[in-house]
Amino acid sequence: MSVRQIILLRHAHAEPASGDETDLSRPLTANGAREAQAAGDWLKTHGAQPDVVLCSPSARTRETAAQVLARLAGGPDANIEPRIYEATPGALIEVLEEHADADCVLLVGHNPGLETLVSLLTDGTSDQGRGMPPGSIAWMHVDGDASIEPGAASLRHFWWP
Repeated sequence: MSVRQIILLRHAHAEPASGDETDLSRPLTANGAREAQAAGDWLKTHGAQPDVVLCSPSARTRETAAQVLARLAGGPDANIEPRIYEATPGALIEVLEEHADADCVLLVGHNPGLETLVSLLTDGTSDQGRGMPPGSIAWMHVDGDASIEPGAASLRHFWWP
């Protein structure tokens, strides 16, 4: 029996929308860039070695992923996955299951989808959100022979800057 790892990373703090800027184009704040670097340092310290990195198309998630991957030198590039933006937990599970052959998947996305997914996978409920502040990480284990379903994961680490 093998164990798969799912690392969920919420984007770091982003600038508020201004003028005619879209939500997708909001960049990280200077503090958000530091949060993303800290998340990357934490993942490196804890031995994260993602086989696959999936990232929402928003500027803030792409910038967060870039900062993290710079700290995890030698890992894969981020794959932009449009379905992660504004995704429900069910949509996120579909995306993750497409990479069931990977030992470790790092998914960079948004709330409320991520915090609800953590609750669903660890507790089997979708109404007990743990909260995931910007830049936070939920690192879960799933039995490698099981499908990703409610209650199937155990929470290995939960970290926030």
